[in-house]
Amino acid sequence: MSDNTTRQQESLVPPEAEHKLCWYVVHTYSGYENKVMDTLKKSVENSEKMQKLIFEIVVPEEEVIEIKKGKRIKSRRKVFPGYVMVHMIWTTESWYLVRNTRGVTGFVGPESKPVPLSDEEVERMLNPVPVSAKTDIAIGSQVRVLSGTLENFVLTVEDVDAMMGTVKVRVPMLGREQSVDLPLDQVEKADD
Repeated sequence: MSDNTTRQQESLVPPEAEHKLCWYVVHTYSGYENKVMDTLKKSVENSEKMQKLIFEIVVPEEEVIEIKKGKRIKSRRKVFPGYVMVHMIWTTESWYLVRNTRGVTGFVGPESKPVPLSDEEVERMLNPVPVSAKTDIAIGSQVRVLSGTLENFVLTVEDVDAMMGTVKVRVPMLGREQSVDLPLDQVEKADD
């Protein structure tokens, strides 16, 4: 067995990722995502060698609209709590820096050996389908319609689709109940 083969087997660098720029996911303690990102960025800034190996560190976030008492409030939330994305060239040195950053529990992959993300996975993680509204409205609850043809009606919720920002309600019409989709910003939870 050659020295080169032995080194490759002992290395934590996946052979397909060695010296190739890829995205990796790092698991962190809950609530440490931003601290890990900031610490890694500072470590990279302070090392010319690391600046050539680690290019981007991201905590994926999205803007959400919460509806409280009929008012829309914009806020930001982590898409994947407990995870940080790192765009880097995989070497023993880059692995060591990331893995030994305070708050990091390991890379995502079998036995904590990182697996590079595919282009599709990167796209989904960095550009998630936006959640247009976060709401405390649940299936079976009563909602009051705030505007439109059904304004002031109190209706029962059949389904909530936060991704699409809609709620499906049962509307009594001509002696029967019909299902109607309404935008979440057009309804509020009815007072109990």
